[in-house]
Amino acid sequence: MDWTALWLSVRLAAATSLVLLAIGVPIAYWIVYSPRRWKVLVEAIVALPLVLPPTVLGFYVLIAIGPLSPVGRGYARLAGHGLPFTFEGLLVASVLYSLPFAVQPFSAEFASVDRRLLEASWSLGVSRLATFRRLVVPLSTRGLITGIVLSFAHTLGEFGVVLMVGGNLPGVTRTVSISIYDAVQSLDYRAASRTSLLLLVLSFVILTITYSLHRRVWIATER
Repeated sequence: MDWTALWLSVRLAAATSLVLLAIGVPIAYWIVYSPRRWKVLVEAIVALPLVLPPTVLGFYVLIAIGPLSPVGRGYARLAGHGLPFTFEGLLVASVLYSLPFAVQPFSAEFASVDRRLLEASWSLGVSRLATFRRLVVPLSTRGLITGIVLSFAHTLGEFGVVLMVGGNLPGVTRTVSISIYDAVQSLDYRAASRTSLLLLVLSFVILTITYSLHRRVWIATER
C-alpha cells in the first residue's frame, strides 16, 4: 500500500474542495442572479471539464502555467520555481477539473431559494451580501455539502489531468490513482487490488455520509 500517495491525494482533494468553496460560491451566485444574457457562456466554460478529455484539459493547463506563459513566469518569480510538476500545479489543475462538480450543485441550490424571500429581505433594507449570508446560505446547505463532497471525491480519483500536469514524482505529485496504474504496469496486481479496494470503500463511505447528511438537512428544512 502506497500510503504516501494516498496521503498526497487526500491533501490535494481537501485543498481543492476548500478552494472550490471559496471561488465556486461567488461564481454560482453570479450565474443564478446575474441578468446578463451572456452568462450562458460562463456556464458552458464551467461545465467544459465534464465533456473534455482529461488529457486535453491537462495539456492546456500545462501550457497555461508553463514557463513560457505569463502566469508561469509570474509564479516562478514569486515562488522561485515553476508550477508544472509541483503540488501547487496539481492544485490548479484539480480546481479547474472539478469546478463543475462544485458550481453546479451550488447553482441548483441557490436557484431553488424562493425569490419572494429575497425580495422581502431587500425591501427591508438588508444588503445583498447580508441577505446571502443570512438567508441564501442557510437554505442552500444541501447544495453546499453536495458540492464540497463531490469535489473531494472527484479529485481523489483523478488520473489524466494530474499525470499531465504533475507527472509521477514520488512524494510530490504521485497520487493514489497513478500509484495504482504503476502497480498494474509492473504486474503487481496485489498492491493494485489493495489500493483500489481502499479507494472504493473510501468513496462509498464519503457518498453514503453525504446522502445521509443531505437527507437530514432536507428533513430539517421541511420542518
